[in-house]
Amino acid sequence: MKTVRTIEELRRIVGLWKKNNASVGFVPTMGFLHEGHESLIRRATEDNDRVVVSIFVNPAQFSPSEDLDRYPRDLEHDLERCKTLGVDLVFCPEVEEVYPAGFQTVVSVNSLSQSLCGKSRPTHFQGVCTVVSKLFVIVDANRAYFGQKDAQQLAIIRRMTRDLNFTVEIVSCPTIRESDGLAKSSRNKYLTTEERKVAPALNQALQLAEEAVEAGARDSTALRQLMEEHLSAVPLIHTDYLEIVDADSLQPVQKLSSSTLIAAAVFLGKTRLIDNRLLEPKTKNESESLLQASQA
Repeated sequence: MKTVRTIEELRRIVGLWKKNNASVGFVPTMGFLHEGHESLIRRATEDNDRVVVSIFVNPAQFSPSEDLDRYPRDLEHDLERCKTLGVDLVFCPEVEEVYPAGFQTVVSVNSLSQSLCGKSRPTHFQGVCTVVSKLFVIVDANRAYFGQKDAQQLAIIRRMTRDLNFTVEIVSCPTIRESDGLAKSSRNKYLTTEERKVAPALNQALQLAEEAVEAGARDSTALRQLMEEHLSAVPLIHTDYLEIVDADSLQPVQKLSSSTLIAAAVFLGKTRLIDNRLLEPKTKNESESLLQASQA
């Protein structure tokens, strides 16, 4: 495994791979790797001849009031995990390599960035799109891997990829969870012992909504109320948002009828956690057809 810090060296190595017709998978991360990142890397190694992982805590996606300085870092651990998982190349640049003096270009996906997490983090996705678009150009991978836990980010990156005609294939991978259902996240490290005990309530609220949809519920107002009631009964949790939106446009829906995203964000102390469910509600006719088929 090679570790490089410059764009020039990364391009030199990837260029040699491509001359030999090797396929390249790319996993962009901010480091402090956990099982969620590792699942992306494993999928990338299964799909491709070579795998690149970037480790870069991107300052452009943090607002002045957010936790850039506190964001957990452990490069030695990350490199060891990448080596164990069969990564071929790790790109861990300094900030000045990604954003050199005089840098002033940004990339933004307007409407998709304004809802959900974008309401309370108005510059976040601009920072994400800017760095990811740069990394796509730099790495020139065949496929790039992202987790479903960050569903809004995934939708935005897919739209950016289509709009800007990037040739990279965007691969979505399932959310990886702790044994009690809490979605894996680098920010889970911030939780106190008491906060960690109640954190699974976020996943539980989403599970309740999913079960209600499977039972036939389609009204988004009733589903939000179901989740709100569950979370309001849990001490320490403060809800940021509970939204039910179209999975592609991220626009609110009143009645669930097609691919739908139930997305939620909560605060536990100063720690903000997000989670979601991607659902494909069946129509009445579809449900009846499945029932008839099962009875045949």
